[in-house]
Amino acid sequence: MLVDTHCHLADTAFEPDREEVVRRAGAAGVGHVIVIADSLESTQRAAALAYAFDFSATAGVHPHVASTWSPDTAARVEAALQDPAVVAAGETGLDYHYDHSPRADQRRAFEAQLALAARLRKPVVVHARDADDDLCAMLATFATSIPAVVLHSFSSGASVFAAGMAAGAYFSFSGMVTFKNWRLQRCVTDVPPDRVLVETDAPYLAPVPHRGRRNEPAFVVDIAARVAELRGEPFGAFAARSTDNAVRCFGSRLHDLQHQPT
Repeated sequence: MLVDTHCHLADTAFEPDREEVVRRAGAAGVGHVIVIADSLESTQRAAALAYAFDFSATAGVHPHVASTWSPDTAARVEAALQDPAVVAAGETGLDYHYDHSPRADQRRAFEAQLALAARLRKPVVVHARDADDDLCAMLATFATSIPAVVLHSFSSGASVFAAGMAAGAYFSFSGMVTFKNWRLQRCVTDVPPDRVLVETDAPYLAPVPHRGRRNEPAFVVDIAARVAELRGEPFGAFAARSTDNAVRCFGSRLHDLQHQPT
């Protein structure tokens, strides 16, 4: 049973048919989904969906809305991180491509969430885009104090890859690995086998052969198949290992819920 380690199931794109989306995921062999938060509001929705579907959730603020970070936000994210269904901090990080929030605000919110993850002993889910130097520096500062770092939808360059390797990070690959313009095969093959994860980032980045459609958790099967192909591994062996990696990264809740009697 695969784990979709990064899905924005709380997004309004799933409002019309969320239960059917979850049913299709199960039928495709997806045993667990981590519902990703990217704001204070979606933190609350992600946790509610985790309980509704026996999934897991995260709590955090995306760099796009980092300017909303405040003492009140910090306190509410910290409270959410103590919920048993909330298995990681994030999605947080740095995005200097769009700069929807000032870079100083991004760094402040990212550092605060890294510190929360370290203090509460939670993994952290990291978004990185065009901010390599600052991201590498902050990873180096916090890596030894955080239980696990996940570089989500990895598509960064050599410096971030090296920083992630040095930090013992997990590298999570999305539908981008199926695109014709994917040029980071060496990143996929060079990640140690116990550090590879797969994700959809749904409703975004639908993989081939679903390009142009809304992405959904069932499509993580196509992503896992492509990663296994690039790594030269049998699909079944890779799928089992990626699930083991997700359990190790995010905690036993994933294992327990995947193996509940039906």
